[in-house]
Amino acid sequence: MAGSSHGHTPAAWTGVTIIFIGFCVAGAFMVMDNPLGFWAGMVITLLGGVVGAVMRSMGLGQPTAARPVRHVAKAEATPEPVSAES
Repeated sequence: MAGSSHGHTPAAWTGVTIIFIGFCVAGAFMVMDNPLGFWAGMVITLLGGVVGAVMRSMGLGQPTAARPVRHVAKAEATPEPVSAES
C-alpha cells in the first residue's frame, strides 16, 4: 500500500513545508496584530502551492501512471420523454 499512496514526493514535501511556514508566519503576526506581516505569511502560503506545482511539472511529483484514476459511471440510456398530448 505504501507504493500507491500519494504525497510522498519531493514536490509534495516541499510545497507542504513552505505552506506550513507561511501559516506559522501569518498566525504569529496575527497574534502580534500586524496586518502587513499577516499578509506576508499569506503570500508565503500561496507561494508554497506554486512551488509544489512547478516542482510537479518538472517531474518531481507523483508519476502520471501512479495517480489514482477516477472512474466516472456511464450514464444509462434515458428513455425518450413521453408527450402529454393524448
